[in-house]
Amino acid sequence: MQFLKMLFWCLLAFLAAAFTLGNWTTVPIRLVGGLVADVNLPLLLFLTFLLGLVPTLVWQHAARWKLRQRLSAAERSLAAVSAETSAYVAPVAPATPTTTQPTV
Repeated sequence: MQFLKMLFWCLLAFLAAAFTLGNWTTVPIRLVGGLVADVNLPLLLFLTFLLGLVPTLVWQHAARWKLRQRLSAAERSLAAVSAETSAYVAPVAPATPTTTQPTV
């Protein structure tokens, strides 16, 4: 299974390199004030990919943090409730010994 995972990542890296070499052209981007920036197409695509990925990762990280906080609060309240219930359990009274009459 590890071999297949490594093969997949190598294939993906090869495809990315082939795409980069095949599309190595400059793209003019018009900026504010009449400025023009010439950016390579693979770099532009990578930046737009990150522009979509980073907010999603931030949202997912925040959601996981929120769920961890809720879980730890629930575990603390459960521990407090279990500690209270264990304190209220009445101890079992020892059985009174029965006196037996000696037989004569």
